[in-house]
Amino acid sequence: MTDRAAQKQAVHDKLMSLEAAELAAAKAHYEAFLKEAQLGDREVHDKDDLVAARENRDLAAAFDAPVQAHHAKIDVIENTDFALTDTVGPGAVVSFGGRNFVVCVSTTRFDVDGKTYMGISMQSPIYLAMKDLRVGESFAHNGQDFEIEDIM
Repeated sequence: MTDRAAQKQAVHDKLMSLEAAELAAAKAHYEAFLKEAQLGDREVHDKDDLVAARENRDLAAAFDAPVQAHHAKIDVIENTDFALTDTVGPGAVVSFGGRNFVVCVSTTRFDVDGKTYMGISMQSPIYLAMKDLRVGESFAHNGQDFEIEDIM
């Protein structure tokens, strides 16, 4: 069996790299639209130039929100304790129903060493339903009962 601390560190590292990649993509979109919002050095700009610049400025502003959201998620990941634990709490890796969840920030599914994980936020209803539980304890969510199978 692999070292649980090393396994948990690998999950943490993957979580961080996912968010870093999402942040980089959001920044690239933001910067591309911001660049397109800049009018050239020509003295005269027609109405189409002005409209396009305004649209691109609006799009750049829209892409600023995802940039800030990914910065916030990275901040949460960096400030969450990922030490091994025996209770469901921030930084815990929790298994139930044959699935694995990381209590920190919401993410899409990701794989580490052949296992699939998904990040859930500390404000999510499913986390709130299982908060402070231990292996073998049960909780209900969306009309279903689940038993905690493993916690790291």
